[in-house]
Amino acid sequence: MTVGTNSSPRQSAGAAPGRGRAGAAPQQPTGSAGSADSAGDVPATACAPRAGEPLTGIPAQEPPPHGGYGIDPDELPDGLVVADHTGRVICFNRAAARITATPSAAALGTRIDRALPLEDLEGRRWWALTDPYGGLATRRRQPERNLLLPGGREVLVSAEYIRTHPTGPLRRLVVTLRGTEARRRTERSHAELIATVAHELRSPLTSVKGFTATLLAKWERFTDDQKRLMLETVDADANRVTRLIAELLDISRIDSGRLEVRRQPVDIATAVGRHVQALTANGQAPERFLVRVSRPLPDLWADPDKVDQVLGNLLENAVRHGEGTVTIDVSPHEKGTAVTVHDEGPGIPEESMARVFTRFWRGSKRGGTGLGLYIVKGIVEAHGGTITVGRGPGGGAEFRFILPVGAPAYLTQ
Repeated sequence: MTVGTNSSPRQSAGAAPGRGRAGAAPQQPTGSAGSADSAGDVPATACAPRAGEPLTGIPAQEPPPHGGYGIDPDELPDGLVVADHTGRVICFNRAAARITATPSAAALGTRIDRALPLEDLEGRRWWALTDPYGGLATRRRQPERNLLLPGGREVLVSAEYIRTHPTGPLRRLVVTLRGTEARRRTERSHAELIATVAHELRSPLTSVKGFTATLLAKWERFTDDQKRLMLETVDADANRVTRLIAELLDISRIDSGRLEVRRQPVDIATAVGRHVQALTANGQAPERFLVRVSRPLPDLWADPDKVDQVLGNLLENAVRHGEGTVTIDVSPHEKGTAVTVHDEGPGIPEESMARVFTRFWRGSKRGGTGLGLYIVKGIVEAHGGTITVGRGPGGGAEFRFILPVGAPAYLTQ
């Protein structure tokens, strides 16, 4: 190991109110066809509340800006469909048209059950089941659920009932639509996580079970050296299982935003040296590592265990997947302390760099769960820092993370 030291406006849709038929009595929408003219003149815009009524059905406390409602429904990322007290569509924004493949002009003025012919996953008509206009007067909303459009396309639908008073007739029906792509990606991610965990647990547990069963059944037949070898293998496999469980707990805390950071004074240069010594003690050549520290370094308040986890992962990756000399640079940065780890191996392909910090990404087939760098990124960001990946001077992979100076835990709690 070599150590060096240096000193260095779009107009709102509400501006075009529609004209409803005065005095029209509320009625329950049915599946029968009806002309748009029977509901009054359809406004030219895709979403146009009647004059003096906010889109949400709640009276405005002050005049909305720019003569509208402050937002164009076509700018919403989710589909928005609004029906009036007669059950006819008065708002069908651009996202709703995209999700349902129905032009806004074709939906406006039609009954809600015709504009959105939804069915549940058992093939039952959703509007007949929920009956927003003739059902329970105390019902105020429908929670989000998976429903089907014609052709079997799945969408996430929720509905809000706007009433004149808590048990009064329905004045507005507000429906939101979302595609299921994001949820399916999450489900696939969970399925991949379960498959990875099952695979990673099977191998060490099989080994532990096999060796313990053999020792229990034939203890007298083995020499002390054979017993020791088997028990060391069991211990290593148990450590592997423990490490995997710790990674899963870290992922759970990172995803839920509950990763705790207990800040203490950390000497990052000493921590780097400790990890390099551990790697050389495990058989790595000392000359393979070059540590360069630029002093003076700012005082660093961080979670020492979490910092060790970050350094351990980056250095193990450089040793396992890289080649040549592994260089670790520790230097002051305008935002705190910067640590750079790079090797002289083949590096990471340019097209893969965007996926390095995602779950299950593996740089090679040399083992690992593919969760380490995802956890490293979560730990660094939990400290308020940043981490990047690029190509090092020697052509290998280069990881650089920056930890802010921070403050003691008792000053931030």
